Parts: sequence; C-alpha cells; structure tokens
Amino acid sequence: MGNHVRPVLSAVRVHPVKSVAGRALGEAAVEPWGLAGDRRWMLIGPDSRCVTQREQPRLALAAAEALSGSGVRVSAPGLEPLTVEVPEPVATTAVGLFRDKVEAVPAGPAADAWFSEYLGTDVRLVHLDDPARRRPIDPRYSLPGETVSFADGYPLLAATTASLDALNLLIAQGDHADEGPLPMDRFRPNIVVDGTAPWSEDEWSRIRVGEVVFRVAKPCGRCVVTTTDQRTAERGKEPLRTLARHRRFGDKLVFGQNLVPEDTGTIRVGDAVEFLEPGP
Repeated sequence: MGNHVRPVLSAVRVHPVKSVAGRALGEAAVEPWGLAGDRRWMLIGPDSRCVTQREQPRLALAAAEALSGSGVRVSAPGLEPLTVEVPEPVATTAVGLFRDKVEAVPAGPAADAWFSEYLGTDVRLVHLDDPARRRPIDPRYSLPGETVSFADGYPLLAATTASLDALNLLIAQGDHADEGPLPMDRFRPNIVVDGTAPWSEDEWSRIRVGEVVFRVAKPCGRCVVTTTDQRTAERGKEPLRTLARHRRFGDKLVFGQNLVPEDTGTIRVGDAVEFLEPGP
C-alpha cells in the first residue's frame, strides 16, 4: 500500500435516521444491507419523497440514537428528545428515494409533529421494516438478492484518513483555504480506515475488516451535503470545489468507496483491514 503501517479500522459510525447526525460506536454488527441500526429511518415530504440535508441542512444539528429494541431516540436544538418505537408493519406506504420506490412503515403522528416542528415544514418519519426484500441494490453493481437500507445506494460507505489528509492539503492550496481542514463527518462514512496511502482505495476490489469481507461496488460520488458543516449547518464551497479539480471521475466528484458485505459478522474499532484480490 506504499507504506509499512498496518491498516486498521479506526472508526465505526451509524446514522439511524437518514441525514441526521449519527453516533460513533466501538463495534457494530454487519447485516447484508448495512450496519445494524444504520439508516433504517427516513424523513419524507408531502410528496412522499425523501427529505435529506440536501434540502434541509439543519438536519445536521439533530441527532439519533438506535435503541436496543430497534426504536430510535431523536434530539434537536430547542426540542425535548423523543423516543420513537418501531411501528407495527400493519400498513406500508410507498416512498421515493432518488430513483427507487420503497415500501416503508409510517412512524406515527408524534414523530411527524416533532420533526415538522424542528424543520418548520411538513415532514413524516418512516421506518424500513424488512430490509431483506424492500430495496434491491442497483443491479449494475450487485448480485441478485442483494438489498440496501435507506442509505443513498449501498450498504456501507468507507473512507480513509490518509485520503482526507491529502484532500485537506489540496484545500489548503486552493481559493477557499479558510474552509479547511474538513473533518471526516462531512462525508458521513460508516467505516474509516487508518494506515493506508492516500487514495489507495481507488484500487480496492475486496477488503476484509476483522472477520467480515466486503466487495467494493463503486466509488462514492459526492453531493452538496459534504459542503454542510455538521456542527453549524452552514454551507461553503468545499470540498466540492477541490474534488472537482482533483477527484473528478466522469461526471462524479469522488471521495470514498461503497461496499457490499459478502458475509455477516461483527466489526470492531482496531480490527485489522486487509486488501484482497477480486473474488470468484
């Protein structure tokens, strides 16, 4: 990998509600559709389409914690925290998530009112009750039967500390140097790997993290969410300005890699990370 440091898993993060601040964990179970508790809840607007930080940057200031019974506890400035139980899947509603139509279960009026008050606009919270069959991964990058949660497109997102350091050096040399250095939370990864060379993830095809093997589906194209300060909800120009100059692949500005689990297990901070040859 261009150095002699042993690559390790340095961070694990789950985001129980899509686009809301998540939590760092010491370990997480890997399910076929992503980390346990990650992006199983999502906000939708009156048109039943997803609402994210793209439209509502203040979602960055709200937080969500997955509870042991698969419910979620949400908090936000100016509001009392709310615990939302997993709704009974007695009725589902079709929701739009980018190009996908997904069946989801309404969380109920208390959750809807809480988030609507916080954002100052009408939104509803929904739950993904059956990730094993609700939302197939893009067939161009998946095997038959592989599914994903309410994540943008793939079960996990991986990033490396070395590439973030390299990106921050490039930002420091650009027109908006005052916006850097950027923290890793701008990119909202599930796992962060230390001990690699910058941009080495461009060459990954399969990786093993602890006991779990992942297939690398495709590089992650980045959007305006990365320009949103996750602590203030204010937006700037970076990192998209610098990614456009240095990390443009076709029409995508790339940082990180999308992963699909090949098996299940538990990953832990400190686990060794190995880079494997393409599988059968």
